[in-house]
Amino acid sequence: MAGSGFTLLAVPVFSPLCNLGFALRREVFVIEQQVPEELEHDADDMTATHLVGVMDGSVVAVARILFKPEHAKIGRVAIAKSHRGLKLGARLIEFAVKVAGEKGQARCYLESQADKVGFYARLGFAAYGDEFMDAGIPHLRMKNY
Repeated sequence: MAGSGFTLLAVPVFSPLCNLGFALRREVFVIEQQVPEELEHDADDMTATHLVGVMDGSVVAVARILFKPEHAKIGRVAIAKSHRGLKLGARLIEFAVKVAGEKGQARCYLESQADKVGFYARLGFAAYGDEFMDAGIPHLRMKNY
């Protein structure tokens, strides 16, 4: 089964697992996608709910949720290059939506890189508005409500 032995957890900011998640974000966004390092971390990391996916003792998936009055914003979604194609991203997003719902916010929003819109659409998100640039990468706003 794809992704068997994959455990999803909500973890406190700066906990050992969260710090491994931050390292994965840096690997994917700063090194792989060449996002400027100063844009990768922001003040929202202090108040976000941080999610990690662990497989074979390693953090291989990461995301965060920001709770706003109008919706929960899912962001900083990354899967380790070595673990892509195993459907871990879908499980991570489904978990994020579940965690948001458990915390009282069923309405979820995200800003998808343009080439990932189809992935999020398969998970119930719909794109709206105009494409915009973030860190030099085209994005679209998406929501599940």
